[in-house]
Amino acid sequence: MRLLESVCFNRLVYSRLRGMLTRSFKFSRDLRALNRRMREWRMIARGVLSRDHPVMAHIIPIRRCNLSCTYCNEYDDFSKPIPPATMIERLDQLADLGTTIITFSGGEPLLHPDLDSLIANTRKRGVIAGLITNGYLLTPQRIRQLNDAGLDHMQISIDNVMPDEVSKKSLKVLDKKLQMLAAHALFHVNINSVLGGGIHNPQDALVVGRRAIELGFTSTIGIIHDGDGQLRPIGEREREVFLEMKGLEKKNFSQLNYFQDNIAHGRPSDWRCRAGARYLYVCEDGLVHYCSQQRGFPAKPLGQYTVEDIRREYMTKKGCAPMCTISCVHQISYMDFWRDPQTIDSTVPAESTANLVQIK
Repeated sequence: MRLLESVCFNRLVYSRLRGMLTRSFKFSRDLRALNRRMREWRMIARGVLSRDHPVMAHIIPIRRCNLSCTYCNEYDDFSKPIPPATMIERLDQLADLGTTIITFSGGEPLLHPDLDSLIANTRKRGVIAGLITNGYLLTPQRIRQLNDAGLDHMQISIDNVMPDEVSKKSLKVLDKKLQMLAAHALFHVNINSVLGGGIHNPQDALVVGRRAIELGFTSTIGIIHDGDGQLRPIGEREREVFLEMKGLEKKNFSQLNYFQDNIAHGRPSDWRCRAGARYLYVCEDGLVHYCSQQRGFPAKPLGQYTVEDIRREYMTKKGCAPMCTISCVHQISYMDFWRDPQTIDSTVPAESTANLVQIK
């Protein structure tokens, strides 16, 4: 009898402790979210008041990836991590330019052994820190380390329900990773699903989106090019899924994707691309490019990039803009859609604007 009472008592204590820990975690996550949202509002206010700084930069700490998705042109299987001292120098240079969000991309950034210290350095400079990952390397301990480093945002792209020859980033493989994130992550998590680019079953995007929302994440959908790199309208099945997914999307800055309505129908978009100014893509060589798909322009070393470069590119028309599907550049450029018509013609050769492949 006493043994039974002891067991019941221990279970009661365990249950109450577990409940206390759960409430403590939720409080910490809510507090972190409130702090993050306040910094994002400051980012928007500063962006509206000043045009002379980048709002977002994507930076590559390693080009190597542990996967080989057939539609992706942003990885290799041999590159070494960029030395941490070099990365910190680049992060400080971006902070000195006034960049308000720095997102670590790749390749697979979690392969970089010093990623946590790079994120911590970013946060120390007062910059919002983001991460784009395939999620394969996540564990509860790794997630807690990202919490401690101060990560603000994570995006995982899930391309299908079951892995196939196009992509191994499937819900079947990654669902346990998503559950880990739901249980341990203090940062915001967005799950991006995709249409086009050889993805076999458009309905998979809805399954992925619904699962993301069920776990408490935000969900977005992206439209990618076909394998030849040319923009083509998606089919009727894809268009129906796209419209249904848009109804599922929660409201935050990552859902500013109105341009995709045109992309879904193969129509050009009339917008002012501010790449090279409000958005910078810094490759593993430390060069500034318009975006991941326009590597080579302007291709200037980050250490030599100045406010004059930002002002020039802010006013420069981009020939690739009408058919562009690079979501992050569109979203950041919305901040200035209402002002400053672009008056400088692009120096990018016309043939280079036909080879865009949307990845993120």
